[in-house]
Amino acid sequence: MAKKKCVLLVVLATGGLTVSFAQTSTNPTDQDLQTIVVTATRLDTPIDQSPSATTLITDQDIETSQYRFATDALRSVPGLDVVQTGAPGQLTSVFIRGNNSDQTQVLVDGIPFNQGLSGGFNFADFTTDNISRIEIVRGPQSALYGTNSSGGIIDFITRRGEDVPQVSGYFEGGSYDSFREAITGSGKYGPFDFSIGASRFDTENARPNNDYRANTVLGDAGFTPISSLRFGLLFYYDYADAGSPNTIFNPQPVDNLRTERYLLAPNIEFSPFDWWRNKVYYSFDQERQVNDPDMLDSFLGPTRGVFRRSQAEYQTDISPASWLTITAGTYFNRIYVYQDAPQTQFPPALVTYISQNLAGFAQAKVTPIKALSLYAAVRYDTFLNYTNKFTYRFAANYIYAPTGTVLRASYGIGFTPPEPQDIVFGGNPHLQPDLDKGFNIGAEQPFLDNHVRLGGNFFYSTNSNSVSFNEFGIAVNQGSDRIQGGELYATVAPIPDLLITANWTYLDAVNTSVLDTTQFPGARLIRRPRNTLFGSISYVWFGQLTTKLEVNLVNARQDANFLPNGAIGPNVNVPDYTTARFAAEWKVTSWFQLFGRIENLANQHYQEVLGYPALGRSFYGGVKLQW
Repeated sequence: MAKKKCVLLVVLATGGLTVSFAQTSTNPTDQDLQTIVVTATRLDTPIDQSPSATTLITDQDIETSQYRFATDALRSVPGLDVVQTGAPGQLTSVFIRGNNSDQTQVLVDGIPFNQGLSGGFNFADFTTDNISRIEIVRGPQSALYGTNSSGGIIDFITRRGEDVPQVSGYFEGGSYDSFREAITGSGKYGPFDFSIGASRFDTENARPNNDYRANTVLGDAGFTPISSLRFGLLFYYDYADAGSPNTIFNPQPVDNLRTERYLLAPNIEFSPFDWWRNKVYYSFDQERQVNDPDMLDSFLGPTRGVFRRSQAEYQTDISPASWLTITAGTYFNRIYVYQDAPQTQFPPALVTYISQNLAGFAQAKVTPIKALSLYAAVRYDTFLNYTNKFTYRFAANYIYAPTGTVLRASYGIGFTPPEPQDIVFGGNPHLQPDLDKGFNIGAEQPFLDNHVRLGGNFFYSTNSNSVSFNEFGIAVNQGSDRIQGGELYATVAPIPDLLITANWTYLDAVNTSVLDTTQFPGARLIRRPRNTLFGSISYVWFGQLTTKLEVNLVNARQDANFLPNGAIGPNVNVPDYTTARFAAEWKVTSWFQLFGRIENLANQHYQEVLGYPALGRSFYGGVKLQW
């Protein structure tokens, strides 16, 4: 059976199957490939001129594929692994090129949004409401974005109101008593613009105590008194209530986790001259968690936690000559973490942690010839609690005009500070940031007037001084690992309205520390698959019916092996799996659409985390109105 699945995917891949450009409904054109991205360089840059491996997911991709959660879209990205502990609403982590989840910096409109004691962002509740595009940059980015970005960046860009006001909304229902209602609106009145998206999702999922409720709002408002000046406000709110059934080996009938988080970020964009651009923002975000487990089965009992952060950043871009752009800025944040377990019998029942970070950064972009762009970036971070860090990055992009060949390369160092849970629960207040070094080499080649486009990347990185645990269970800076691999991707648009895309990622990520008691030397890093294949075929029938089939193969993963005596044994293998999803939308009129999709089309029984089964085949459908 496994051989048949592999043969099917090979056949699809040779037809062309998923890529990192993420165009879906029409043939890729030169204009498509000139889509502007900002995350990889902090500058407005056409995506084919990005010096880093960059993937763009557009709002058109989100709509065509009916991606409701951000993780649905991220599963299509080469070099990126999404790991969910079971059904929707459960803890969901993202690993970029095998790096830890806390080494992925999550941004909203360029503003850091990582949360919690662990430093890793929980994607479980983050929806695609009001998202204009998602930019994913792979490789060390600490020289531009500081902490938690040594693996890469995921930047969610919100819509910005333009032209006459528009409103759309949809309702869908489906398997496991699932219902979702959503509404979005955007527009512009003279100097005022706005966009907003809100949704509600309810589902019972498949297991007992696995129900999930979530409410989300994401919006942006702006005032532009003159063309060179805009005052903006970004806002986000989410409240989620999820049952926590635990593993199938030790189910919990009443455990529950409630999460509330919000972000407020006033900002200013000012460009007095074409050669001088300025951005400044202040943001405040908070996450509150109430974890209510069964006292008979938990270690700490009920816990309550609060994460608060204040941030401010100023960035200026100066272009004194056509061949030179200098970017510079300063960044400050203050983080306060509070957690208590009032009924615990094991100290510490109370966790409080405060950290501060002040940084300055600079980047020079030099274009000695039109086809070549060179980048050099540096950053210096000072911290309240641990050693200051200096990071740098060098990158280049070259386009050979006669053939359209794109060549790119980058090298940089990054770092990830120890997280509050490591410092407090690991019993070591003297932990230091880890150190990451890595490079990327990539190329892309169009054929047949860009109806076929092929590309690939090779990457290599090392991580040292990371937090591990010694034989006494104390957190220490003795961990290390080595990661290498490659990505191949392609798009094929043989006829109008047909797009076939594919990507394949090979990942070799192993532990190299002889002092880490949680991993044996040479052991593969857990939950990082060795091979992943993703493919999609989309077609627009008669200009009204859009269909899309996606296939995802994940193989050769391992997970941690917790022994009954509390020790950790050698990693255990997790079975391979192949999933497929099918989405269709029929535009009955310009303002009324019918849609539906099937998740896990082949009813594959699989687990992304050992002991947490994913949902089986499920059906969803509904109506959408636009006016």
